[in-house]
Amino acid sequence: MTSLAVTVKGQVTLKRDLLQHLGVKPGERIDFEKLPGGELRVRAARPTGSIEGFLQLRQRVGLANWSTNENLCRYQCAGSSHSAG
Repeated sequence: MTSLAVTVKGQVTLKRDLLQHLGVKPGERIDFEKLPGGELRVRAARPTGSIEGFLQLRQRVGLANWSTNENLCRYQCAGSSHSAG
């Protein structure tokens, strides 16, 4: 178990090995969940997108008129030919 000191400002600094364990890189966020008994659950925050964001991304990369199956097929075909070369 790792023990961390709390600063006068009420802050703690997570050690590099803990951040690596969470898969967190500089600039990314961490979620804390309060649990009973004065415990916290710490997780790497994973961004969640919206359907609007997904559709805008498809539009930006020129996939707006392709079905999801077409996208998957083109991705898989490109991936298999790329890995062979």
